[in-house]
Formats: sequence, C-alpha cells, structure tokens
Amino acid sequence: MPHSVTLIHTIAAALGLALALGFVATRLRLPALIGYLLAGVVIGPYTPGFVADAAMASQLAEIGVMLLMFGVGLHFSWGDLLAVRKIAVPGAVVQIMVATALGMALATWWGWGLGGALVFGLALSVASTVVLLRALETLGILDSHTGRIAVGWLVVEDLAMVLVLVLLPPLAGWLGGGKGGEGSAAQGVDGAALWQTLGWTLLQVGGFVALMLLVGRRLFPWVLWQVARTGSRELFTLCVVAAAVGIAFGSAALFGVSFALGAFFAGMVMRESEFSHRAAQESLPLRDAFAVLFFVSVGMLFDPSVLWSRPMQVLAVVAIIMLGKTLAAAALVLAFRYPLNTALTVSASLAQIGEFSFILVALGSSLGLLPPEGASLVLAGALISMALNPMLFHAIAPLQAWLRARSALARRLEQRDDPLAELPMSTDARYLARQVVLVGYGRVGRRVANVLVANDIPFVVAEQNRELVESLRESGIAAVFGDAVDPAVLIQAHIARAAMLVIATPDTLNVRQIITTARTLNPHIETVVRSHSGDEARRLAQECDSTVFLADEALAQAMARHVLERTEARLARHTRPASLHGGV
Repeated sequence: MPHSVTLIHTIAAALGLALALGFVATRLRLPALIGYLLAGVVIGPYTPGFVADAAMASQLAEIGVMLLMFGVGLHFSWGDLLAVRKIAVPGAVVQIMVATALGMALATWWGWGLGGALVFGLALSVASTVVLLRALETLGILDSHTGRIAVGWLVVEDLAMVLVLVLLPPLAGWLGGGKGGEGSAAQGVDGAALWQTLGWTLLQVGGFVALMLLVGRRLFPWVLWQVARTGSRELFTLCVVAAAVGIAFGSAALFGVSFALGAFFAGMVMRESEFSHRAAQESLPLRDAFAVLFFVSVGMLFDPSVLWSRPMQVLAVVAIIMLGKTLAAAALVLAFRYPLNTALTVSASLAQIGEFSFILVALGSSLGLLPPEGASLVLAGALISMALNPMLFHAIAPLQAWLRARSALARRLEQRDDPLAELPMSTDARYLARQVVLVGYGRVGRRVANVLVANDIPFVVAEQNRELVESLRESGIAAVFGDAVDPAVLIQAHIARAAMLVIATPDTLNVRQIITTARTLNPHIETVVRSHSGDEARRLAQECDSTVFLADEALAQAMARHVLERTEARLARHTRPASLHGGV
C-alpha cells in the first residue's frame, strides 16, 4: 500500500465538494458550473483548511481540456454555421474585437503589460457554450432561428479562440511572457526570429490539419466501425477516449500544437462516422467528470480577497461582460435588420463567460503573461455573470415591452420597412388565393415545399432566416421574412385568403399564438402542426383543433407501410407461378 495518495486525495476532494456545491447551485437555479468553481476556491491555496495538490489538479485539468474540446469538435457542424454565416461570422468577429479592446483598455489603465492585457481582453470576449445551450433549452428556443444564430455566433467565437490557443505560445515572448508575467512587450525579441517562429508554428498546424482532414477523417471513422462490429461497449468507449487523448497528445508531440487543438480535430474527424452520436454519448460521463476537475482546478486560481480588495475592478469587469458585450451584440444584430427580440436574445446569450475564458486564463498564467490578480478578476466576472445571466433571459419580454412603450427608436426598429418583410408587387396572383402558408423552411418544411412544387400547389413561405428568404425569392418561390408570431408576417403571407397553414418549425412554443392569429384573420383556415411529444400533440389537437403529426408516429407509420408493401409484393411473386402452373 503506497504511503503517498496525493492523487486520490485531490480527486476525492475535488469531485466530492464539486458534487455538493454543484447540487446547491442547481437548487438555487444557477448553473452547476458555479458550484464546481466554488469547490476549487474552497480547496485552493487562498482559503483556509485542506489545500489540494495544485500541480496534480493541473494535470487532471489538461485531460479535462482535451475531453471538453473533443466534445466541441464532435458537435461542431459546418452546416449549422453556414446557415447563419452572414450574421454569425461578422457579428462574432466584431464583438470579439470590441470586447477585447474594452478589456485591453481597462487592463492598460491599470498598468498591465501588453500580453496580460491581450489575454485579459480575449478572456472577457468569449461566452460559455454550456451556459448558453442550457438557457436556450430552458426557454424552449434552441431549435428556433434565433437560437441557431446564438449557437452559430458562439461556434465562431470557439473557432477564434482555438486559433488564439495556437498562436499565443509562440507570441508569448514578444508579448512579455516570462516568470514575472507583468512586464510589457519584450524589448530584445528579434522581429525576424518572431516571424520565423510564428511561420513555423502555422506550418506545423497546417500540416496537422491537412493530415487530420485527408487521412484522419477516413481512418478514424473506419477504426470506430471495426471496433463497433465487435459488439463490445467497453472497447467502443475505450476507442473513443483513446482517440481523443491519443490524438491530442500525438499532435503536441509530433506537430507542437496544443492539446486543445488536437482534441478538437479528433472530435471533428470522429463526427464523420455514422457512430458519432454514440461516440458522444459513450464519452459523455468521462468527459463530464474530467471537465468538473478542470473547472475545480480553475477555481483554485481564484483569490476571493479580490472581491473586497478590488471591488471597482470587479465591477468594471462585470460591466464589460454584461453591458459592453451585450450592447455591441445587440447593435450588430439590429444593423443586420433582424427584429428587436432576436437582438435582445442574442445579446443576453453573450452576457457571460465560461470554458474558453478559463482555458485562456490557465494558458496565460502558465506563459507568465497574465498577472495573478488577472485570473482572479476573470473568475470573479465569470461567477457573477453566470449567476445573473438567467435573469437577463427572463427580462427580455418585459424589456421589449418597456422599450416599445417608451422608445420611439425601438418602435422604428420594429416597423416593417424591410423589403424582405413584404411580398414583391410582382408576386404571381395564384400565390395569393387558396394558397398554403408554410411557416418554417428547415428540414421538414423543405420536404413539404418539394411536394407542393411537384404537385403544382401554390404556397408562401414565412421564415426567420433572411439569407434563406433571399435564396427562395431568387429561385422564384414566394417568401416573406419574419417571425410568424407577429401578425404582420401572416398578413404579408396573405393568410386571410389561404386554404391551409402548415407550421413546420420544431419550436412549438408559439404555435398556439400563430394559430390564434391565423384564425382571427381567416376563421375557416385548416391548420397542420408538427410535434415531438405525444402529450403535446394531444394538447395541440384539442386546444387548436389542428391536425398534428407526431415524429415517432409518422416514422412508425411509414415503416409499417413499407413492410406491408414489401410483404404483399413478396407474396404476389410466390403465388403467381403456382397459378400459372395450375392453368397448364
């Protein structure tokens, strides 16, 4: 029996305390992440009592980073990003620049060096995907177009932070990195050597990315398939985890790139496999456990005394996160001519910081760029912003109503002067009488539209994606931009003269309001709705007098119909020869 059990002490204290405080945070309707960070504070060096081994916790945290980034890669979808690219890409880039500039200005005013100010600003610029997804799921708008914009925005932020993680180590010397961590940019760094180092780093990263995309996306899904054929769940889980950790370690050892980048691309290539969903499920428990250790290790960096020794600095950090980022994001969304509700929802989504902020803090501290108080200030901002973020989402509807009542500018922003919000005068008259109004042009809506086109049935699409509406109009399909909850959208779709309303969006939160508006304008209109829940489907059918298609039931009926057709065809083939012989 070994006498040194530091590893066991660290894991037991971290997981046990994280469980207790995470449970308390959840009961208080706060993200469990806050409990994990507080667990790190309790067992950290800045609070009395038991102090965990910081070096051991740091190594466990590296595994947590690998598995976190592996999960990000597994869920990364180019398709989802491309669907909202025209607002998510420029919006996220500009918002990161604004928030980073605000953070750098504040840090420079405090007397920090260039490197510390840059890491500090970047850490304040990126929001938590975990907190965002949980908030959108709670509100029931994750699958809405507004939800997709918010998620796409954060995907762009995550990609930008991956690039930062790659470039920060080779730039650390020029930015003033070192043991002291508070100096300004190094004076004696040779510019040619800097560009040579940076170029070599980008070349190595490029080689790794090319290898993963050309070889990895074919090799690793094939390996996953071979392991899955064995039927062993343990081997499958082991294969997924070994790929995540092995590729991360191999990328660092052979190409000199970070563990985080290697794990991210491991997840990306695994996504190419048909078993990607199962891989995400099988690795989730281990990923969650090590992610908790990562958050606990980050909490160990937090010095609670910063709350009373530097209260104004903490307030300034919270102001950048919850006001600076929020106002910048809202202005950008409104500039792209999206509704006020979309601007408020997206801006509330970004009014917090999380996982990548902690990774940047840990990296900046290890490179000697970020002063010790910098880590504490970022963590204080994270704790406060995550605690207050749910309140912002609940305040969206009252704030929108208040702005409409008291602000002429808000009312002008909601006026329907957008050319895409009205059908063109040249719209074919047959689209405006006895037509089908199709709300939503996603996977289901697109298939419904294809059937309508094939049968020459006129229809008008109501869609919240501006780019999609532009594309539909270019292809000759009548489409109007906006949220069908707004009566003006249904009026523009000529709902008063329509024969049928088909609501094909996965978001059923506002279905009743849409149907009520449609029946007010057209009492005899027939309504068709989709649903994912049996209870919800029954309620919609009773309350709205609509035809409701349940996803599982429709799938079962289609499969049963196929089985019957194939069985009848097989019986027909077997009985035909017998009848022929009987007639001879």
